Amino acid sequence: MDLRIFTEPQQGATYDTLLRVAKATEDLGFDAFFRSDHYLKMGSGDGLPGPTDAWITLAGLARETKRIRLGTLMTAGTFRLPGVLAIQVAQVDQMSGGRVELGLGAGWFEEEHKAYGIPFPKEKFGRLEEQLAIVTGLWATEPGQTFDFHGTHYDLTGSPALPKPAQARIPVLIGGHGATRTPRLAGKYADEFNMPFASIEDSERQFGRVRAAAEETGRKGDDLVYSNALVVCVGKDDQEIARRAAAIGREVDELKVNGLAGSPAEVVDKIGRYQEIGSQRIYLQVLDLADLDHLELISSQVQSQLS
Repeated sequence: MDLRIFTEPQQGATYDTLLRVAKATEDLGFDAFFRSDHYLKMGSGDGLPGPTDAWITLAGLARETKRIRLGTLMTAGTFRLPGVLAIQVAQVDQMSGGRVELGLGAGWFEEEHKAYGIPFPKEKFGRLEEQLAIVTGLWATEPGQTFDFHGTHYDLTGSPALPKPAQARIPVLIGGHGATRTPRLAGKYADEFNMPFASIEDSERQFGRVRAAAEETGRKGDDLVYSNALVVCVGKDDQEIARRAAAIGREVDELKVNGLAGSPAEVVDKIGRYQEIGSQRIYLQVLDLADLDHLELISSQVQSQLS
């Protein structure tokens, strides 16, 4: 079971804060550092000092880390043209020595689009499907060949399909709760399927749908990695658990139901139950980015107990 650190910088974080968390992620033996792709805070709080861009952040971290994987849950398809995104991600992959992964979603938070003048199309899923075809198609085009794509939303003619990533294939992550279209896209394009903030029962059902969709395309269900994203709140005792829950504006009982919360033993047990239904990787949503002791506790007393 891989444990990855997943951050939500739109809630308020500087690049330097993210760098400290990424370096702790590397030093403490976690598998990867991922971040969201949002330009506006959600819920309470002031969001200061303001948003940071996902791929600019990852470009910086690519040069300042050595081992950990770097990626997004999820890059918003509404924020970037797919050809430009393919260039950006390939470049950051080169800068990292081949450690990048791309989570790509349709985009959903209308308010951040209004706040920064970003078009928010009604038909996002069809755009996402074309974006996936273009990004993966550009990367897969042989050097010296050109790439063409003529779709409803995008049109590319004679693209040199450059630059190429350092990796032979950048892993593509697709996620979500949709029962039909999401599994179909994952079955066709994804290297990993991520089920965000879902129960064990709902995750098991969705993993089954994705496996079936992959097999319908001629792939094996086990060709994909299956993962979950869950908020994390671990403490050595009840007082520490309550303090960490309060720091992120949540209730302990609710976190124990909907996330990974409690003592290290409780969290290890719940991760084991996700593992039993096929989850191979957990993205730990860390909301208090100043609490590096939290990461150290998870590393020493949770990660150390997982096979």
